[in-house]
Amino acid sequence: MAEKKKPDKSERGEKTLIRDISFCGVPENGSNASMVDVKNGKILRIRPMRYDWKYDPEKDMNPWKMKVRGKTFEPSMKTLIPPYSIAYKKRVYSPARVRYPLMRVDFDPNGERNPQNRGVSKYKRISWDYALDVITSEMNRIKEKYGPTSLLYQCDQHGENKVVQACHGAGRKLLRQWGGFTLQIRQPDSWEGWWWGSKHFWGCEPVGQGMQSNLLYDISKNTELLLFWGCDQETTPWGWQGQLPSRFSYWWSELGIKQIYVCPDLNYAAAVHADRWIPVLPNTDAALYLAITYHWFKNGTYDKEYLESHAVGVDKYEAYVMGEEDGVAKTPEWAAPKCGVPARIIRALAEEWASKRTTVVIGNGGPGIRGPYATEPARLQGICLAMQGLGKPGANQAKMIEWGLFDKPDQYAQPKPLRVPYLRKAYTGGHPDESNHPSFIPKTYVPKAILEGKCDWYGCESETANRANQFVHYKYPADGCSKIHMVWTDSPSWITCWNSGNDYVRAMRHPDIEFMFAQHPWLENDALMADIILPVNTKLEEDDIGADIFSGQYNLLFPEHKCVDPLGESKTDYEIACMIAERLGLLEEYTGGKSIPDLIKYGWETSRCEDLISWEDLNEKGYYVVPTADGWEDVPAGFYNFYKDPEKYPLTTPTGKLEFEATGLAEHFPDDLERPAVPKWVAKGISHEETLETERGRKYPLLVVSNHPRWSVHSQHEDITWLREIETCKVTGPDGYQYHPVWLHPSVAEKRGIQDGDIVSIFNERGTVLAGAYITERIMPDAVYIDHGAKWDPIVPGEIDRGGAINTIVPRNTTSKNAVGHAVSGFLVDIEKTDLEALKRKYPEAFKRPFHPCAGPGLESCITGGE
Repeated sequence: MAEKKKPDKSERGEKTLIRDISFCGVPENGSNASMVDVKNGKILRIRPMRYDWKYDPEKDMNPWKMKVRGKTFEPSMKTLIPPYSIAYKKRVYSPARVRYPLMRVDFDPNGERNPQNRGVSKYKRISWDYALDVITSEMNRIKEKYGPTSLLYQCDQHGENKVVQACHGAGRKLLRQWGGFTLQIRQPDSWEGWWWGSKHFWGCEPVGQGMQSNLLYDISKNTELLLFWGCDQETTPWGWQGQLPSRFSYWWSELGIKQIYVCPDLNYAAAVHADRWIPVLPNTDAALYLAITYHWFKNGTYDKEYLESHAVGVDKYEAYVMGEEDGVAKTPEWAAPKCGVPARIIRALAEEWASKRTTVVIGNGGPGIRGPYATEPARLQGICLAMQGLGKPGANQAKMIEWGLFDKPDQYAQPKPLRVPYLRKAYTGGHPDESNHPSFIPKTYVPKAILEGKCDWYGCESETANRANQFVHYKYPADGCSKIHMVWTDSPSWITCWNSGNDYVRAMRHPDIEFMFAQHPWLENDALMADIILPVNTKLEEDDIGADIFSGQYNLLFPEHKCVDPLGESKTDYEIACMIAERLGLLEEYTGGKSIPDLIKYGWETSRCEDLISWEDLNEKGYYVVPTADGWEDVPAGFYNFYKDPEKYPLTTPTGKLEFEATGLAEHFPDDLERPAVPKWVAKGISHEETLETERGRKYPLLVVSNHPRWSVHSQHEDITWLREIETCKVTGPDGYQYHPVWLHPSVAEKRGIQDGDIVSIFNERGTVLAGAYITERIMPDAVYIDHGAKWDPIVPGEIDRGGAINTIVPRNTTSKNAVGHAVSGFLVDIEKTDLEALKRKYPEAFKRPFHPCAGPGLESCITGGE
């Protein structure tokens, strides 16, 4: 009898699709290419993508190898995706998914609007037609009454990586056609100290981090000592580029390269890679850097000849460090009580750094670059590198994240690819270079603008504005523009990721904000403040085009086919913009007559890979692997060209050299004590008093270090139930609620009568956040560690949060007076054990809200009837 043929995958209702499952939210940052297995319209699993699935590595990919010190390193034949990507089907089917349009039960567009109840009110289901009618009528009403700039459009920060279906900014083009708007400008939140500080030291536009070209190879060949400063490459890169940084860290240990980690917590990378951990108090790195350079000046253990030819202002800096300027020498003994590092350790670190070819390794700088006065440690790290010959083989500043950021060649730390796929031209959102002059507000100033009615600042006209823009003065409202009276957000994560989230809550409840609507896949965070919420697809429910360019292994280009049908009545972000455009009579103008398939194909046509693979072959194979470029080994590493010839290869500073005294700051802000021309230790100023040596430090005697989250990407993934089973992800309280963990040193816990697993209150004058105590010696005394990004679950909106959203109580003021970055780590708090029963008695309604035992607050807690 003939053997019966087994049905193939298609006959079994199965298919495998390739998707970029990463979470930066912009097209040129694609990574984490994954294979999604689907059966009968449901996601079965997500797994790493295999480069060699349909390509022959030797024939098609020109594989790269690093052969150094008798060992070989080569990329994996599969993508190194993180747990977030593997578990993402749990996010698709989250209990918090918004499946149909919702409206606050006590919002009446023709009557009482009750803005004071935002964040408290429940929601009811409405139709798409009604939702769009209300939204467009409100847009036209406020435009007629106040002018178009009365609409604030919030369309930035991180989210799912999408291109044609842009998760952020699809309304920018539409709103310009409608007549204008006020744009919330995302300030450089991951790079504050570099952007506002280091660009004045070594240039390196647009971000201010050091040149990265070919540094992975350079480190492997030449470096003797790696100083991981505020860097956790076992955590931070996960959402952007996967786990190649982890593989390199293991290999560098095999090569005998010593790794020292300088950070308040023994973070996840330090726990497995560190030869030594040097704990430093949060946001005190400036004092440590100063003491290191004091030791070098005193002992002559620095490259004086290099500084004479490559730097300016060294004499001014030396005068400050040695005490000639202010009578206080910045000795290790001076620094030790400020930064928590013993003087003998400071001296030993300075001597080892000076004796070896040393590269400083950063994530994006971590909490140390996102705190009060972060410009100072950023510039001082560069000064330390400069004093030891920045740019010589083995001596640079290396990053473990975002290799290739902003499509800049000098940011490719990995072996150079033949091409870098470029999908920006097909992106329907905004570009980071875009300005909305004159009507824009830095994101950090949105609460201030609304609550105070006016504000002014310098710089930040766009996320990639150059150094000179930091000297341009702006104001709100701009001349001829209106105050804000309406908010449209497609990025509702302000409360849990930006500065002083409680101020933002108060701003969105202000009576000036007559209408607010959000579009988002999940009911969470700022969406709970909206009057109307529109349901958005996840990226696995829509067609698009994608690329993987951050992995560091091989670049990929691939069409993204819909994996499953949209849940409920959800639409794509671009479809929502089109629906609003149609109601406004602007659809043809907005789309230019192009359909979504047209735009997807246009992505390939403008990808810079269109001559390497045809559209037909791309769809047949499902993906394209970009080969490695020939001669990648010869690309000059980091600052090497500048090191060899500073006249031929000048920096982008005004002098073309390393500026120990910043020319621009001296000229434009000569009296600025918080960001002086010569970087200094700033314990307090008019903007901040967030160090232990201040009067506030006696009232709130603990410093918070708030990292990029281990188990989420900013505020994403908080409802992935698999991750919540991990003890460092959530702490289950006696009430069954899963609280966000805060790490406490045993000495801090014992002094306050706190046991492991207790529910505690973290507080200062800005509010209170509940958390679960995780007692460990992996955090130093006088510091506490809690990740930002927890799901906001207010007990009292603007005052007390149950979900662990630590950003509700971070400083409201910006990096410094003239630098409008956010300061979200290295701030003062105290902690006490929480009396949950007393809180329940005082706020019974908040504690009666239902919650999913493994995913936190869901739809049932916010919708009337529990629908």
